[in-house]
Amino acid sequence: MSEELETVRPEGTPAAAPEAEKTTEGGKDKKNKKKMNPILEWVLYIAIALGAALFIVNVLIINSYVPSGSMETTIMTGSRMLGLRTSYWFADPQRGDIIVFKYPDDPKQNFVKRVIGVPGDVVEIIDGVTYVNGEELEEPYLNGTPKARDYGPYVVPEKCYFVMGDNRNNSHDSRFWTNTYVPRDYVLGKALFCYWPINRIGVIR
Repeated sequence: MSEELETVRPEGTPAAAPEAEKTTEGGKDKKNKKKMNPILEWVLYIAIALGAALFIVNVLIINSYVPSGSMETTIMTGSRMLGLRTSYWFADPQRGDIIVFKYPDDPKQNFVKRVIGVPGDVVEIIDGVTYVNGEELEEPYLNGTPKARDYGPYVVPEKCYFVMGDNRNNSHDSRFWTNTYVPRDYVLGKALFCYWPINRIGVIR
């Protein structure tokens, strides 16, 4: 016959609370926690959203408006476009890239043009035809035939770029600036995507 063992406690000692009545401190904390003020929640969400937007605009992309026709028909007058700042974090602009940069004669302004000469290149325009290092440059992107004029030769310095617009007859570019070349640290990013007007939406090439 089995015997039930009984725990003996000293006289006067209160009995343990039933399991069902036990509560944990964590449970009490959860019940006692006050909800955040709804207004403060909205302020927090808005602050996070603004911080994310500022990070994207100032670190990752460039949002630009193109007021002139210097890059037509690649980028039309009145277009809005996005540039990617990260494109040149680990690489340098290449000949043919369309870049967004600070205007060398007035760094408060941003311009967009195509890279024609990279450091060490010799660029010359003869009768409207562009030559780089003595070889004619193929330019299928040009808007019409450039006027038969001569410019250069230009020897592109280190860490600088020679740029021109695709609308060669209507572009204020390296040919005419006081500070002919775009310094490397003035390059903001690579033109990537046109999002306005609707009929011009697409990748910029």
